[in-house]
Amino acid sequence: MSDNVVSVMTYKSVQTILDVGGTQSWSMSRERAMGCKYTVVCRNAYHPEVEGREAHHSAFIVGKVMDVVPSTETEGRWLILFSEYALVNVAEQFDGRNPVRFWTTDDYGKDIDFEALDYKPMPKLENRPVPPKQNPGISIAEAKAALSIRYEVDPSNIDIIIRG
Repeated sequence: MSDNVVSVMTYKSVQTILDVGGTQSWSMSRERAMGCKYTVVCRNAYHPEVEGREAHHSAFIVGKVMDVVPSTETEGRWLILFSEYALVNVAEQFDGRNPVRFWTTDDYGKDIDFEALDYKPMPKLENRPVPPKQNPGISIAEAKAALSIRYEVDPSNIDIIIRG
């Protein structure tokens, strides 16, 4: 059985990827990405802020997926953290317009031998960026206070039921 692979196309450099512990700002299914063993990172050389010199659509880094956590730069998106990475240079490894694609290792044929790559451990993240704070919502007391103003009743006369 083949391992799953998530392939992404980015304008970010190898150094940026190493600095944050992986590749980020992806709109995708976290569960599906967590089921992947590898991430193949491909170059978007046409982005106006491109940071690398690799050829468009070429794979330039392969990471072993460690976790998928909230992005540190874009709320509501994901950061794929790597446990290890390998630098590669394999032309024409991205297809399609969506910057996130899911494949199997068999789909790469002889282009990438995932088991034979020279993986290195990811650098330690001492000053890792913190994800943007998610909106925690409001407490029941805050909701009662706001509703009491809106409906001009005492907060003690408001009952809130939460069904989960």
